[in-house]
Amino acid sequence: MDRLGVTEAQPVAGGGDAAGSARRLLARLRDVMAGTAASQAQLDKIVQCIAAEMGAEVCSCYLLRVGDVLELFSTIGLNPAAVHRTRLRVGEGLVGAVAARSRPVATTDASTHPAYAYRPETGEEPYHALLGVPIVRGGAVRGVLVIQNARRRIYTEEEVEILQTVAMVVAEVIGRSDRGGAADATVGGAGDAPALPLRLEGVGLSPGLAEGSAVLHRPRLTMREMVSDAPEPEQQRLTAAIRAMHRSIDELVARSEQAGSSESQEILETYRMFAEDRGWIGRIREAIDTGLSAEAAVQKVQDALEMRRSRLSDPYLSERFQDFEDLANRLLLHLAGHRSVAASATLPADVVVVARSLGPAELLDYGLERLRALILETGSPNSHVAIIARSLGIPVIGRCARALRLIEPLDPVVVDCDQGQVFVRPGEDARVEIEAALSQRARRRRIGAELVHEPPVTRDGQRISLNLNAGLLVDLAHLDGLGVDGVGLYRTEIPFMVRPDFPNVAEQTDLYARVLAQAKGRSVTFRTLDIGGDKTLPYFHVPDESNPLLGWRGVRVGLDRPAMLRQQLRAMLLAAAGRPIRIMFPMIAEVAEFEVARGLLDRERMALGIESSQVAVGAMIEVPSIVWSLPALLRHVDFIAVGSNDLTQYVFAADRGNARVSTRYDPMSPALLEVLGTIADRCRSTGTAFSLCGELAGRPLEAMVLLGLGYRDLSMSAWSIGPVKAMLRSVSLPDVEAYVGYLRRNGIASVRQTLRAYARDHCIPF
Repeated sequence: MDRLGVTEAQPVAGGGDAAGSARRLLARLRDVMAGTAASQAQLDKIVQCIAAEMGAEVCSCYLLRVGDVLELFSTIGLNPAAVHRTRLRVGEGLVGAVAARSRPVATTDASTHPAYAYRPETGEEPYHALLGVPIVRGGAVRGVLVIQNARRRIYTEEEVEILQTVAMVVAEVIGRSDRGGAADATVGGAGDAPALPLRLEGVGLSPGLAEGSAVLHRPRLTMREMVSDAPEPEQQRLTAAIRAMHRSIDELVARSEQAGSSESQEILETYRMFAEDRGWIGRIREAIDTGLSAEAAVQKVQDALEMRRSRLSDPYLSERFQDFEDLANRLLLHLAGHRSVAASATLPADVVVVARSLGPAELLDYGLERLRALILETGSPNSHVAIIARSLGIPVIGRCARALRLIEPLDPVVVDCDQGQVFVRPGEDARVEIEAALSQRARRRRIGAELVHEPPVTRDGQRISLNLNAGLLVDLAHLDGLGVDGVGLYRTEIPFMVRPDFPNVAEQTDLYARVLAQAKGRSVTFRTLDIGGDKTLPYFHVPDESNPLLGWRGVRVGLDRPAMLRQQLRAMLLAAAGRPIRIMFPMIAEVAEFEVARGLLDRERMALGIESSQVAVGAMIEVPSIVWSLPALLRHVDFIAVGSNDLTQYVFAADRGNARVSTRYDPMSPALLEVLGTIADRCRSTGTAFSLCGELAGRPLEAMVLLGLGYRDLSMSAWSIGPVKAMLRSVSLPDVEAYVGYLRRNGIASVRQTLRAYARDHCIPF
């Protein structure tokens, strides 16, 4: 008895160390799984073995059913009549709490626990102590495994670990039942995917429209052996598989070097570092020592990491955990003698990969010649796979719930990342519209290609400057083929986000010098580090904020960490090496912020002996407050650039990442037109150069409105250059200016429909 009068837990039946106890129990379970009994009979035998080996009077298995309901599927110790009758919702009772939190729950007296839910049909009144662990498969909770004792005992950490290991075996039984279609163990709504046409919603992580045949990326392999009596051979198998995996990653790095994509190379180098993580590999080796096979040990460690990932709020850290999942999948494939999921399948000509998640190496495994798009159940714009996909022009939809369940292999699918939707098995009516949209997009691309070497000149002879938004060196590889004047926005934070630590001055100087070299004399406007909000660095702590988009981000971070900002400014100036350079500061909310930031730049410039005439310094107009201070600001800047994405969301107080409100307000409304028009008017009155970079510039109809407001310098993504150039070559600026001026004064809710009619009447492609 301890000081509180609670009996200490007794050792697991059989005595000895925890690893030995786990091996004995797993050996018994292996014999059960080797039999030919149906899944229900196997579960019944498994709970009997667990109860006997762990000295428990009760062992029960609850499995997840459709509607987030946990159903008692098997038990020894409770009333057998309760099987398939007792049900708890996720979050209800101690069993529901285990499922909801994805972590073990242990108590010496269940009936006094605040989460306890009484079910009289189970007859569990005599039992006090309870230990429950989640049954996890594929990163998702599939059920709960519970042991109970009549006396008030404390379950040891070793017993919790053993029951978690055993839960993996139960997860495998469930998985086999799902694959076999057994009616007695269907969980999670298997078989609920309709064969009818349907539309799924998600979030566009990489823009574009594409169609193809669905290829389901399911890297989990059937484990022939979950347990092993001989740890040493399993350790040797793991060592060999790790070496093979390292060689395959090295090959991907080499291919990236040959392709000249330094950012992809950096991502893969970082990925290689994860693959050598001693803590990750060490935990796998410890799991093997408990009696698991190498495959089961890898999966156990990955399931634990996935549970940790589900509780992370930091999107960047969450995505880095994704790298470990990708590595675990690759390691399992190498243990099975395969190189990749893609290599083990016969792929159609047009591949749309459907996956819960995907790593950067797995993306490249599919080959770029046939890959049309990705559909992910998870994902964020900052994930490595999204960054690489954007650089390669591959459309990606993320956060597409239940995609793997609802999409069948080789289903025809259409991915519309611009609208955040996926059409699965589209019907004839939808097919006609989709084909028209694809045809229109292809036509725009052809027009863009035909206009590459044509000047961006309006019908009345006025030249418009078209520039590229970029954030990776690979974005600049095709500058010659785009027919642009330069880079209107180079987002410097993206290379920071794919690195494991903060780059020093020399590393930054090398990066910016390569950007300028690839620009081949074209103008490049560098935006200083814009982190915070939805963009975080793994090595730079940003405190939790209730509203990060209105918090510590952009120039606010740089001014509070001046040494970091000065290092970046010094690197940019060194990279210029005597060439003219343009530098602008993001998120300027008041004139004083710009003055301090420019002062830091001037100090670095003078220390390096660089003349002020070589450096053009600008401010991004994204915060509405600075619009009302423009007369004062324009006395201090060489140019300004309107960041339309953030400015729009701040004008309407609508988070552009929130699906409920992001499309609620039309940017082509008098309110925003008045703000944009005011900026243009004030810049023209002082002769200050001004431009606009963001999504508005890249959409032909919106770009036409910008021309009407007086904007003559637009910066956009590469795929928008052609359509926008086709539009501007079809307009007469005096006519458009007069019409947009009329609409500004009209005050209607949105000018979109009116402008569409105007464009059609004047044969302007939009």
